[in-house]
Amino acid sequence: PDQHLGRNTAYDLGIPLDKMAVWDPHTDSLEYDGDIEEIQVILWKGHCSVHQNFTVKNIESVRKNHSNMNIIVHPECCYEVVAASDYAGSTKYIIDMIESAPSGSKWAIGTEMNLVNRIIQQHPDKEIVSLNPFMCPCLTMNRIDLPHLLWTLETIERGEEINVISVDKQVTAEAVLALNRMLERV
Repeated sequence: PDQHLGRNTAYDLGIPLDKMAVWDPHTDSLEYDGDIEEIQVILWKGHCSVHQNFTVKNIESVRKNHSNMNIIVHPECCYEVVAASDYAGSTKYIIDMIESAPSGSKWAIGTEMNLVNRIIQQHPDKEIVSLNPFMCPCLTMNRIDLPHLLWTLETIERGEEINVISVDKQVTAEAVLALNRMLERV
């Protein structure tokens, strides 16, 4: 996951923020102020271009201008935004929370704009807004549509290999080891 999803998930699992380091793959450097042996989680310096645009100022503005509005965000938002929100969870979590909320409830949602717009259309009995009113749709998510799905299936049917990512066997072995160690903690 990106650094924010990783940080928020690790924190929810009880790992303190000061035991997390950020690795920058572009400079091959580790951002950490403490003793390197105390690191419990190494996050990679990456982020979602949509979720990085939600801020604590957005939350403060919603709280100031909309009374009794619940704030729910995706955990790819930065830690400060997740901590300042009322709820944080996956796309499914957000959808389920809004669906099960009582009629007339108020929600500011911090995630991809097309999803927010769909939720607004599906729940006209609730007051729903985007946490950041100046959001752009996610270009990557916009590629998940019927024409792109058809193109992918036709490419597979022709036996063509596209977008193949190859990883060195040593890197694969170390990644599997890291994943297994993470899964042992859950």
